[in-house]
Parts: sequence; C-alpha cells; structure tokens
Amino acid sequence: MTIEEFKKNKRTSYLADEYERLGREELSLKDMLDKDPEMADLAREEIESLIQQKQVIWQQMEDINKAEQAEEEFPNEVILEVRAGAGGDEASLFSYQLAEMYRKYGEEKGWSFSTLNTSENDLGGYKEATFEVRGKDVYKELRYETGVHRVQRVPSTEKMGRVHTSTASVAVLPVRKKTKIIINPADLQVEFCRAGGAGGQNVNKVETAVRLIHTPTGIDARSTAERSQLKNREKAMEILSAKLEMKQQEDEAKKYASERKEQIGTADRSEKIRTYNAAQDRITDHRVRNSWYNYERILSGEKFGDVVEYLAENMGKSPKEGGDTDEE
Repeated sequence: MTIEEFKKNKRTSYLADEYERLGREELSLKDMLDKDPEMADLAREEIESLIQQKQVIWQQMEDINKAEQAEEEFPNEVILEVRAGAGGDEASLFSYQLAEMYRKYGEEKGWSFSTLNTSENDLGGYKEATFEVRGKDVYKELRYETGVHRVQRVPSTEKMGRVHTSTASVAVLPVRKKTKIIINPADLQVEFCRAGGAGGQNVNKVETAVRLIHTPTGIDARSTAERSQLKNREKAMEILSAKLEMKQQEDEAKKYASERKEQIGTADRSEKIRTYNAAQDRITDHRVRNSWYNYERILSGEKFGDVVEYLAENMGKSPKEGGDTDEE
C-alpha cells in the first residue's frame, strides 16, 4: 500500500494525514540541522522521535487494511434465504426448522437476525423466507450451509407411520461493502405491493413491499420488513446484488470444476449437501462424509456448532474413504 492509497480509504485517511504532517516536521528539522549546527543534538532527538511515531502510524494503517481485507473475504453480514423444495407442507415445515436452527445458533453467538420477507403455508412453515444476519464471523461460520438439505422422517400428519423425504434449499449470501456487481437500472423490473401480516395500518394499507426482478437472469429479490417503500427498495437491491454475486461465483466454479480431482462443495444451491434422518437420530453431511447424532439437538441449534466446527476444519479436504453418505 502507498500513502496515497491510505489517504483514499476513509478508515485510514486521518492517520495518513498525520503521517504526512510528521513527515513535513521531519524535513523541517533536517533542514534546521544544516542551517543551525548548534541545535543538532536536539534536532536529532526530535527526528528520531518523529521516525518512531511514523512507524507506529504506518503499522496501524497496515493493520486496518489487513482487517478490511479479512472482512471483505468473510463479511460480518449475510442474507440467509431458506426455500421449501420437494415435499409439500412437510418441506415448508422443514424450511422453518432450518431457519430456527440458524436463528437460535445466532442468538448464542450474539448475532442479530432480522426478517426481510416470508411466505408461509397454513401450518406455519416457510415456503420461502429471507433474513438479514449480522455479527462477528457470520459468513465464515455459515458459508458451508448453501445447498439442498434433505430430511427423512415421519410427518406429524402421517397416519400410516411412513417415512417421507422432503427437501429445502439454503443460500447464504455474503453482503460485501465493495461489491463487484454493477446492475444496470434498465435491467430491473420493479413491483410494489402491500406487505402482508401484522405490522399496523401502514404495513397493510400502503404498498411498501418491493420486489426487484433482474430481467437478464430472471433472479428476483424482495423486501417487506421496512415501513417505507424506499428502504424496502434499498434492501431488495442489497439482496439482489448478493444473489447476482453468488451466481457469478457459481458459474465460475462450474467452469473449473472439471479441473479438480475432488469437487467438495461449489456453493451451488442445487447441490445436495446434507441429510437429516430422524429415525436413525443422525445428520450426515455428504461433502465430508461425516455423521453426527443428536438429530433434535442439532436442529434446535443447541448442537449445531459441532457441525460448523467440523466443516470449518475439514471442508476442502478429501472425504473419508468408505464414509456413510446416507444415500438412497
């Protein structure tokens, strides 16, 4: 990094200005050394002090820059999207359980969990739901959750005791401060509607909810949580940018997938990553071929950290030979 680059950064600009001020003082003292030899000893002491101060400031600027780079790679804000797949009402109920698993785990971590949009079925399950999650290391910990989750269990509505298989898809979209995605306003279709559910007269009578459709890709984003149309539009744009960035990453990953000997997780939302088997009290992640027991405690969020920890240590490694993948 150069001093000019530090000056352009809002977080380091004040330090860069101070660094330059100290540099000017240093030059002035060196000039005095040449003109007034009697002040040489005092000037040298001052110069040495200025040099040390400059070194401290430069280190501070580098530390801030490194922290920014780390935050850019693993931002502390994500859009979490949960959507019911195959399985009807049971899939919607499973989607709700997954969202609650993340919410309760997030509460333990001190994360904030805001609902942006939900579409529920008659049983209170989520056909689809979008949340904004903020907190330290949120993307770092949840980034491996993107993909299709499958549950095998006997639904509460099943009278014959038969096991049903249902799916839900999860997408964890990092919200970056420096997005590379540029959206042409001409490519956007905007829809307004009334926000459903409780929330007072303003929510129900005014068309505050916003849906944005990116016409070239067909990808959409919506926000109903805010009480003003402008804020919902801003939030929907944030979601759309995150979705388009993920699509770009997925497309790039698919291009190079054939060059990799082991394709362990491409962040593709169509990739089946995990099976939750109630009868066997077991949850299996197919990418790392590892299983955990305590099905209920993991789905409740209480033991979900065990899964997060294992994936953080083992994703990207070759899966264990002969592991049980719980495939049908």
